[in-house]
Amino acid sequence: MHAETIPAEPKPRSITSLAAHGVWSPVLVPLRPDLTIDSQRFVAHARWLLAQGCHGLALFGTTSEANSFSVAERRILLEDVIEAGVPPDRMMVGTGCCALTDSVELTRHAMDAGCRRVLMLPPFYYKGMSDEGLFRSFAEVIERVGNPDLRVFLYHFPRLSGVPVTEGLIALLVDEFPQAVAGVKDSSGDWTNTRMMLDRFPHLAIFPGSEVFLLDGLRAGGAGCITATSNVNASGARAVFDAWIEDRGDADAKQAAATAVRKAVDRHPGIPAQKFLLAHHRNDPAWRAVRPPMVALSDDAGSDLLAGLADTEFDGSRLAVQFARSEAASV
Repeated sequence: MHAETIPAEPKPRSITSLAAHGVWSPVLVPLRPDLTIDSQRFVAHARWLLAQGCHGLALFGTTSEANSFSVAERRILLEDVIEAGVPPDRMMVGTGCCALTDSVELTRHAMDAGCRRVLMLPPFYYKGMSDEGLFRSFAEVIERVGNPDLRVFLYHFPRLSGVPVTEGLIALLVDEFPQAVAGVKDSSGDWTNTRMMLDRFPHLAIFPGSEVFLLDGLRAGGAGCITATSNVNASGARAVFDAWIEDRGDADAKQAAATAVRKAVDRHPGIPAQKFLLAHHRNDPAWRAVRPPMVALSDDAGSDLLAGLADTEFDGSRLAVQFARSEAASV
C-alpha cells in the first residue's frame, strides 16, 4: 500500500541521535559457478554502494540470501569484508536464525569484528509463538552475548518469516533492554504498521524496508530506510534523503522518481531482478547467479524489466562503474 501524504513538520529530534540513520543497503551476494560466495565481487559492490551514497550496509538480510548460507559461510564473508577495509561502523550484520545458539554465535562474531549493530529476525520456523516466547529468544541472545555495546535492530518481515515482531514484543524488549534494543526494520510493506511503530517508539530508529516509504517515514520521525533496491538505485534513495535533510523543495519529486524505479523492479522477483541488472550493466554474467531454491531471472523477464525501467529515471550507467578488484578504492 502507499504511504499517506504527511505534511512537513519540524523534526522532533535530531536524526543523528538515533543508533543508525539514512539509506542502508542490504547487500546482494555474488556467487561463483560452484555457488560459493565470491567475496572479491562482494567487497567491490559494497564499496560501490557506499560511493553511491549509502550511509551503511546491511549484511546477511533477506536480500543477501542469508538463510541460504551456513553460519560458517557468513562468518568467513564478514571477516573478508573487514579485512578488505570496509569500516565496521558502516555495517549492520544479520544474525537472527532459527537456532538460538546460531544467533548467539553470529552476534558474538559480529561484535568481535567491531560491528555493534545487528539485524535480528525472530526464530521463524515455529509459527504462532507468543510474544513471551519470542521475547525469551531475543533476551537469551542479548544476555549470552553480554556486550554493552550491542545494538539490536529487530527485523519484521512477516510475509517471509511468518513470525511478526509485534508492538507487544517490542515493548517487552525495550522495557527489559532499553540500551541494547535500538531500532526496527519494518519490511511489512504496511504503512499503518510503520506509522504505529513511529508513534509508539519514537526513541527507536525505525526503518521502513522500502524507499517507497522513505520520505513519509522521515517526516514522521523515521530513521531512513533499509531497502533492497538500493543495490541498483542507491543514488535515487539518497537523493530523497538529502532533499529532506536539507529542507529543499524537490523532496516529493525525488521520492516519486525513486518509487517508480522500485515499482518497476518489484514486478519481478527482487533478488534475481537486481542481480540481472548488475550483470547486464556491468557486463558481468556471474552476477546473475542465485543459490537454489531461487532461480535466475530469464532473458525474457530481464528484457521486460529493462523496458519497465526505461519509463523511469533509472540510470543504468551508474551500475557500470565498478571498482577494479586489484585496485579497489579505500572507503
